Amino acid sequence: MNADKLQCRAEVRKIERVLAVQEGELAFLDGRSVTDLRRFREQAVAALFDRAPDMLDRIAAATKLVPAGVAAAISQKALGPRLAAAVAGRLEPARAADIIEKLPVAFTAESCAHLDPRRIPGIVDRLDEGLVVRIAVDLAARGDHLTMGRFVGHLRDSALARILPQVDDAAVLRTGFLIDRPERLGQIVELMGDERLARVIASASGDGLWAEALGVAGMVGGAQRGRIAELAADQPEDRLESLVATVAEQGLWEALLPLVALLDEERRRAVAALPSLRDAEVLAGVVRAVVAIGLWGEFLPLVGVLPEQSRVVVAEVAGSLPAEDLDALAREVDKRDLWELVLPLVELMPEEGKERVFSLPAFQDLGGV
Repeated sequence: MNADKLQCRAEVRKIERVLAVQEGELAFLDGRSVTDLRRFREQAVAALFDRAPDMLDRIAAATKLVPAGVAAAISQKALGPRLAAAVAGRLEPARAADIIEKLPVAFTAESCAHLDPRRIPGIVDRLDEGLVVRIAVDLAARGDHLTMGRFVGHLRDSALARILPQVDDAAVLRTGFLIDRPERLGQIVELMGDERLARVIASASGDGLWAEALGVAGMVGGAQRGRIAELAADQPEDRLESLVATVAEQGLWEALLPLVALLDEERRRAVAALPSLRDAEVLAGVVRAVVAIGLWGEFLPLVGVLPEQSRVVVAEVAGSLPAEDLDALAREVDKRDLWELVLPLVELMPEEGKERVFSLPAFQDLGGV
């Protein structure tokens, strides 16, 4: 599933946090390679934390000479959350965990936002599970989903199972979208169960989080992705309309169409019947996105169940595409053996559009199908 635009958006948000700039300040990075953005974030983390002042090493060395409780008191009263996190990053994970367990949960949660992300696995693995749960719940209450996203992928299933019931649905979506270890998302979805997953998906509409929901769907495996697609399609019409509005406004068809392609015919027909998909401007926008990204295989199953008036609009827009785009369409259709889906669309084109399709090099190469 092509969800690079959403993954890119999440990476930019993470970079903004690392560099301590306001959300949106680095929006100009949108559209860059996700791999490049991730590499840049890792380099930024290394630059910020590996070149720490010698003073931090001296403070860290001093904390080794006093009991953990005394070091915790110094951290809280003399250092503050930011400096305490910087010092924790210079300690052995076991020592850092000993000190953290002596600190108030609220102080630790605030400090977590400033901790070297590379130190998280070693420290979390040594903390009492009950403390980990309390810290996570505090972070959720603060709305610090970026920090939660750093931590959640490193938590044991038993901790996650205790955290999930205490975190609201919107927080689950926001955190999942920003998770640093997307390979853990599948297990988190599994731990939620169908009933909770349905509530989380339903919350996307009311909380304006359809983009985050699509981002999460793009990071989980096939079966779970299909389940998310079904739960989204089962939402009331007004919520589905808000989904289409979000996708059209933000240009996220490459994230939505592969989900629609996973639906059974009944659900696909329910999506196709949405009033917004009778809007010529919306349909033209879909076709442009499909052309740009090469998603005809994902789009044509939906086209096949659109109301006739909508199919005519799609046919007219497709028939007026530049020759190179039409040829690319024909070649992709042939490669994926989708002629059964595309020929009815060609039949709806004006005569000029039909002639253009039949004269395409790709079509001629096929001997006219």
